[in-house]
Amino acid sequence: MKKIVSILGTAAILSLSATAIMAQDATPLPNPQVGEVTQRILDRGSLICGVNQALPGFGAPNDAGEFVGFDVDFCRAVAAAILGDANAVTFRPITAAERQPVLASGEVDMIARNTTATLSRDTLWGATFAPTTFYDGQGIMVFTESGITSIEDLEGGTICTNAGTTTEQNITDAMSSRGLDFELQTFQDFDGVMAAFFEDRCDAVTSDVSGLASRRAVSPDPGALQILDIVISKEPLGPLTPESDTQFADIVRWVIFGLIEAEEQGITSENIGDFLASENPVVQRLLGLNNTTMGATLNLPNDFMQTVISSVGNYGEIFDRNLGPDTIFGLSRGVNALWTDGGLQYAWPFR
Repeated sequence: MKKIVSILGTAAILSLSATAIMAQDATPLPNPQVGEVTQRILDRGSLICGVNQALPGFGAPNDAGEFVGFDVDFCRAVAAAILGDANAVTFRPITAAERQPVLASGEVDMIARNTTATLSRDTLWGATFAPTTFYDGQGIMVFTESGITSIEDLEGGTICTNAGTTTEQNITDAMSSRGLDFELQTFQDFDGVMAAFFEDRCDAVTSDVSGLASRRAVSPDPGALQILDIVISKEPLGPLTPESDTQFADIVRWVIFGLIEAEEQGITSENIGDFLASENPVVQRLLGLNNTTMGATLNLPNDFMQTVISSVGNYGEIFDRNLGPDTIFGLSRGVNALWTDGGLQYAWPFR
């Protein structure tokens, strides 16, 4: 009898625990602690975002001197979530080598500058990497007339790239693993790399394939440049935030996931009004409808994703506007398509 009572008591405890967990999951409690980075953004009234100033399509000033690009739009999305204004951003141009120092010093609140997440950066930079916004890989670009068609053709040649990037180690590994000798020249920014290339001081340049495609597209004669049919690394690119503020990191993470989820649900900057009466519980939680409280768990308005989507669009809109088929870059989604379309973009559930 005692054993039966014990079993029934244990079952009751487990049942109560499960009920409590389910209740907590159904009605999240607000996080009372606003992080230090989030607070200084609120106090300042603007987000300071470190970006590239020399990578058209991802980050560069337009003819009016305004920063535009794929990475730039994620800065604007975070500003929209926290401040309700996608234009409340101060863009801080930084080189690849400056990324860790400016993040550690607090000169920027976040970085959205084609940065690869790696083990050493994750553990040594004092940074928290956001979800991958662009899955990429390192490639090699040469002059078409050079006759170079493979990495083996570069033996004994000179390859140029950025200093302070993963590309240095990747190209060294790729060449040494094939027993190929070469000379590596590095420059502080990719403008320097391309200048050396066009002055025939390099036989090839190496960077992320997206970056090479960007440079080729804006070159005086794109047909004179060829990207070799080889990818030598994995480069998961995305924003990063100071490791000291987990609350701010959560905001950036869930803004990105919200942009991806919005595309999956078919919600765009143009049709978002059509979804405000939706009975789909996923849409209701994403948009903060019907008394759902997802935003409160981040210390944001519950309808923060309405502001974000209305301001910058969903993930697909950001991609197409800056990099897609109707731009000079003409990039296809490829692995950056939604998981439902055979790609890798996949949002964690809003629940």
